[in-house]
Amino acid sequence: MEKKNLDWSNLGFNYQVTDQRYVSNWKDGSWDEGRLISDPIIPVSECAGIMQYCQEIFEGLKAYTWEDGSIVTFRPDMNAERMIDSAERMEMPAFPKERFLEAVDAVVKANAAWVPPYGSGASLYLRPYMFASGPVIGVKPSDEYQFRLFCTPVGPYFKGGAKPITICVSDYDRAAPNGTGHIKAGLNYAMSLHAHVTAHAAGYDENMYLDAATRTYVEETGGANFLFVTKDGTLVSPKSPSILPSITRRSIMYLAEHMLNMKVEHRPVKFAELKEFAEAGLCGTAAVISPVGRVVAKDEIISFPSGMEQMGAVLQKIYDTITGIQSGRIEGPEGWIRKIC
Repeated sequence: MEKKNLDWSNLGFNYQVTDQRYVSNWKDGSWDEGRLISDPIIPVSECAGIMQYCQEIFEGLKAYTWEDGSIVTFRPDMNAERMIDSAERMEMPAFPKERFLEAVDAVVKANAAWVPPYGSGASLYLRPYMFASGPVIGVKPSDEYQFRLFCTPVGPYFKGGAKPITICVSDYDRAAPNGTGHIKAGLNYAMSLHAHVTAHAAGYDENMYLDAATRTYVEETGGANFLFVTKDGTLVSPKSPSILPSITRRSIMYLAEHMLNMKVEHRPVKFAELKEFAEAGLCGTAAVISPVGRVVAKDEIISFPSGMEQMGAVLQKIYDTITGIQSGRIEGPEGWIRKIC
């Protein structure tokens, strides 16, 4: 299929309306058959549960064009499973895993002309989401829901390469120990916006949230998990029941251990440990890995030995491995790549 006439190499990380999106409605205890539609506008009741009580969950994943012209997605089954977990916590009906994967396939096929070509550095970002569509005035779960999935072509998150960023320890808490930090609900991100804007206004690129109970352990940022590398080359990721289980982070930890023969640790990480690490980074779907060069607290500045010029050698090797799998240059573990067309 002929690609759209876009300047693929200069795409930003922004939304563009594409040709088709998928929609399915849940009513009277079951999902309808679902369909592709062209209209990007959502008509919704003024009293819909999403408008009144923020009952909403979402996911994010990407499709890539390989050198042979085939189009693939990276571990969409993991997104389907995490969305089921999110739905359970938010008292929403689960969208079945196979239906989720079929919706991903259908949207990518219908918008194949929008999947950036191989070598452009760009990809097709997919956003599955579900919200309460039925009217709710009392505080309770809705009786009706809508699952939707749209896509948009996006450029690399960092143009010109990923440069190490400076982050600050936030004065705000992201999630309570028994709250919703472990699920991908829009309300978590809404609550992080003020802290994000405040950090930017102070000259920082991102926040580091500490645990709300004791403020001694590292949690995550508003939208990414942390990675640390010890001076002896061990990869460490913070563990907490209020951290979102990032699919990118889980994939990185597996690859580091089983393909790169690294020692890995997924455990609670005290903020006091940071000065002992050699490298630091953030990981997520959008940027894959963002290197961190410096962390600023009220009375302390921690500068990692990897510096502020480029990604550390260990994280760079991991980044090259996972992006190599996503782009087809490296063969990954069985079942990680879903070929669509």
